[in-house]
Amino acid sequence: MPNVIPRQRVIDGAARLFGELGYDGTPLQLIADALGVPTSTIMKVVGDKRTLYIEVMRQAFEAERTALEAAVAEAGTGRAAMHEIVDAYLDFHVANPQNRALWAHRWVADAADLSELEDRYARPLFELVASKIRVLVPPDVDTYYLLGTLVWCVHGFLGSGVLDRPKGMRKADDPAAVESFRRHLHVLMDRLLA
Repeated sequence: MPNVIPRQRVIDGAARLFGELGYDGTPLQLIADALGVPTSTIMKVVGDKRTLYIEVMRQAFEAERTALEAAVAEAGTGRAAMHEIVDAYLDFHVANPQNRALWAHRWVADAADLSELEDRYARPLFELVASKIRVLVPPDVDTYYLLGTLVWCVHGFLGSGVLDRPKGMRKADDPAAVESFRRHLHVLMDRLLA
């Protein structure tokens, strides 16, 4: 077996498995097997499983932060700004299902011993967006709940889809369903900001 493997290849392979199986369901041996290297090589390249998971989550955060920073910087004013941020958030997660999968596992108590990750990686994103929209939020609406509603809705749609009126489910792999859901999010955010 090879003794050398690029660090980013290890991180990418681990991210895929953590997204599919969760942190708790992914032993380091499975990551090593998937990459075709011994676990000792993984340990030399990135460290133990905990260290690897933290790096996977950091990189997921950095990708999302970059997208949201651009959206916040480019967003106009008023409700149009909220729509632009909603669109950027939805588009990022449609294009990066791995990020959603990583967070979905956390929301069902995966890697519960790493409780600081929400404060490290989710809170800064909430603060970034809140700083842009806070002036739009009525006094009787909690800004964090409003943003939480956005996150829950997007992740719910991407994970499950939406029941179609005539029959079956409409999912994120259907561009028309994504656009229909996007319109719904705009209306929802408008109502919450009324």
